[in-house]
Amino acid sequence: MANLTGKKIIVVGGSSGIGFGVAAAALEDGAEVVIVGRSAQKLKAAEKRLGGAGRVTGIAADMANEADVARLFEEAGVFDHLVATAGTPPPNYPIGETDMEFVRQFVDGKLIGAVMLAKHAARMLNKGGSMIFTSGINKDRPPVPGGSVVSAVAGSFTYFARALALELAPTRVNIVSPGWVDTEMWDEIVGEAKAGYFDQMGTRIPSGRIAKPADIAPAYLYLMQNEFMTGETIHIDGGQRLV
Repeated sequence: MANLTGKKIIVVGGSSGIGFGVAAAALEDGAEVVIVGRSAQKLKAAEKRLGGAGRVTGIAADMANEADVARLFEEAGVFDHLVATAGTPPPNYPIGETDMEFVRQFVDGKLIGAVMLAKHAARMLNKGGSMIFTSGINKDRPPVPGGSVVSAVAGSFTYFARALALELAPTRVNIVSPGWVDTEMWDEIVGEAKAGYFDQMGTRIPSGRIAKPADIAPAYLYLMQNEFMTGETIHIDGGQRLV
């Protein structure tokens, strides 16, 4: 498989977490990277951390706002690969206590956001390029109680990619499904309890530890570089689906 030298990659969610890991790996492989997030301040900090000798650009945009999404692609211009890793802490209410406004915000930011990205990316994506979206372990191991919404949203991405791969061919559309990954979002979800959660799960899964973003990023690069992979979901969870 060819490296990414000279390719332009847009990473939505690239200022932190898995997206930052993908941006760093793509830069190392020779790509030009556009990182996207809601906070201009966080993007500036991420640009500085990434370095990249002038090959990194930050664009602030909200994936729940279609005008922002359209502007993103106008500013970024023609590109080769789209990676979407952005997310927010999911709803975790038992179904009888569901906060519907929070659910709508989550679905808008994750699933509807992906639909809007695909809509506006399609006209700017070079032939032979790809879109890669992110689902997750909750579709396979839903937390109980409170996992119904996030499980439904994560699971929907597999079918979204299969249909979109047919509609947009030869543009390739794939999904990466990670397990637990040590990112800033976990600090928001469980705070100081994170270490205990990670120690407990790390002893259960075959890999023996929780992933870092750098462990997950190669899956995204593989899907960019492999021109014969489309409509698929790659699981990279250290065997977490097995336990």
